Amino acid sequence: MERAGCLEMIYPELQDKLVVTIMGACAQELYNLGHRENFFYLQHAMGLASSIGLGLAMHLPGERVIVLDGDGSVLMNLGTFATLARYRPKNLIHVVFDNGSLLSTGGFHSQTTSGVTDLAAIARGAGIEHVASAASAVEFGEAFMAALERDELSVIVAKVAAVGPEHYGMDLQLPENAFRFRRWILDRKRSAGVAS
Repeated sequence: MERAGCLEMIYPELQDKLVVTIMGACAQELYNLGHRENFFYLQHAMGLASSIGLGLAMHLPGERVIVLDGDGSVLMNLGTFATLARYRPKNLIHVVFDNGSLLSTGGFHSQTTSGVTDLAAIARGAGIEHVASAASAVEFGEAFMAALERDELSVIVAKVAAVGPEHYGMDLQLPENAFRFRRWILDRKRSAGVAS
């Protein structure tokens, strides 16, 4: 299973959600599907997508937040599972694409420890109740739809191939992306009659 295929599968479900991606391949593959103002590509901050997602979920409980992360990133901030379990934001889905590689920082195959470290087991051990492992596109799709249907914190660890996009390049820089993302949130709040 490839991450790009998983992203394409869930892309239609992301149009009204706050989406935070980790840097590199995941961000580029989502961008290639078609940028939306509610997508925030966390560039140059490996390990922090889950932290940004948690902050958004806690501050905006009426919004569904989707974090698209990687195994290398999660391993750099392993305490994220314990923090998520502590606060249990019901509106957060944390997807971890586990390719066993630091693909976005050089592509060295099997450079992460996810081959021996079970990230789903760590999430469960940290106290997260709804954790799914997916090794096929069908399992991933079912796990994602189940997470959308429940009103509880969910983590999905999807085993994917260590492949990325052929070309990297977004014509959207971080400050502009952050501004447009924030404006999308504020516009949603205004249209819902919620004070900023």
